[in-house]
Amino acid sequence: MTQELTPQIMLGAYAAGLFPMASDATDTTLRWYDPDPRGILPLDGFHLPRRLRRTVLSDQFDVCVDRDFPAVMRACAAPAPAPAPGRETTWINSEIYRLFCALHDMGFSHSVECWQNGELVGGLYGVALGGAFFGESMFSRTTDASKVALVHLVARLRLCGFVVLDTQFGTEHLARFGGEEIPAAEYKAILEKAVSMQPRWQRNIPADVLEAEIRNM
Repeated sequence: MTQELTPQIMLGAYAAGLFPMASDATDTTLRWYDPDPRGILPLDGFHLPRRLRRTVLSDQFDVCVDRDFPAVMRACAAPAPAPAPGRETTWINSEIYRLFCALHDMGFSHSVECWQNGELVGGLYGVALGGAFFGESMFSRTTDASKVALVHLVARLRLCGFVVLDTQFGTEHLARFGGEEIPAAEYKAILEKAVSMQPRWQRNIPADVLEAEIRNM
């Protein structure tokens, strides 16, 4: 009999450097991935373009965390209007949704959300474990919304003393912000240190403190 995948098993897998994905939304099984090289976004080396900085510091979006985590997951799972090559289908199936919502209820999964006129227009979600944050997916329904969420995530992680922001794979998009790929062995050495730390995530960070951190990027 196949053992049911639980949130506790998920946390153990993340601590070991693994993450799950489904081949598409209709797939009822999950596959574990351990890529080499591994994508990360160095927190101290994050590059914030000037134009995006102006957008982030404007009042265009109401940015918050964990207001509606399930809605962020559903939006990330929805087909994009113009998907990138190779991303025509979503890897977020019902099992992924169930497990990450459970991790959210336990205080491990978090979302950063951009709202506009009362509507959720962009955001991202991932798992926080000790001093490691594992980025999972993001979405945008209007220009720059997901990028603004990413900037706020990085500012929050820097302020909270996180060690690593795991992006799973390296992409051209993330490289524009300083993203890079490192050998899996190097990543796991960093990860071992990060997950041994006390929980670093803080939900309530004053807006002026976040703004000052963003200006310092």
